[in-house]
Amino acid sequence: MKRSLMEILCCPVCKGDLTLRVDAEDEKEILEGSLHCGACNVDYPITGGIPNLLPPATR
Repeated sequence: MKRSLMEILCCPVCKGDLTLRVDAEDEKEILEGSLHCGACNVDYPITGGIPNLLPPATR
């Protein structure tokens, strides 16, 4: 996932802001980590550079 996507990403449930946590990245993108919605208190994982923004009930 490119860091520049943070400007346009929002929580798919409440449309709130997401906070990024990076566990692994290379010079081009974030490879592992998570996106956290403080309003919903939900984490969306980033695995292999791909954020999983499916709501928790549908994962």
